[in-house]
Amino acid sequence: MKVGVIISSNDPETSWNALRYANFCLSQKDAVKVFLIGKGVEYQKISTDKFNTIEQGEKFLQGGGKIVTCGGCIKSRNQEGTEMCPINTMKDMYGIIRESDKVVSF
Repeated sequence: MKVGVIISSNDPETSWNALRYANFCLSQKDAVKVFLIGKGVEYQKISTDKFNTIEQGEKFLQGGGKIVTCGGCIKSRNQEGTEMCPINTMKDMYGIIRESDKVVSF
């Protein structure tokens, strides 16, 4: 199954759970892509010891998942794209939604 995960929250626990879910889907042999939009692009900045979003993001990428990010949302926060938070467009979000069998948003 192809799963799309959309993260639009900068709440550490919510982002952590979204990434944990994405990792679980990978463990079930699903193809998973995460799209970060709005406050979701801050997932690296909000990481805490208890809700380590960076660790979950790294695990996701190492497991074969793909993260794409709204370029406008990154730029509006004066951030730059990174390997864990690459700049993309709404067209990429559309592609994820269109190709996914299931889409979950956090």
